[in-house]
Amino acid sequence: MRPIIEFCTNNMHNGTDRLMKELEANPDYDVIEYGCLGNCGECYLSPFALVNGEIVSAPSADELKEAVQGKIKEIEDMLDLFKE
Repeated sequence: MRPIIEFCTNNMHNGTDRLMKELEANPDYDVIEYGCLGNCGECYLSPFALVNGEIVSAPSADELKEAVQGKIKEIEDMLDLFKE
């Protein structure tokens, strides 16, 4: 299953624009940018994205990249459990 990673346009000032472009280059991910994701408090405070509908946030865009990759790994591991 391809993870869906969603970004808010209003959060791009936190450096998530660079991360979004980087993730878009990976054909294994579906990356979507929305005008608003409805998480204004989170958006105001720190870089964040939704990974398969779950909020992932971090103090910086670089740390968000690691957190997004960690969440994707967590989802893949859960899916592997169901295959067994």
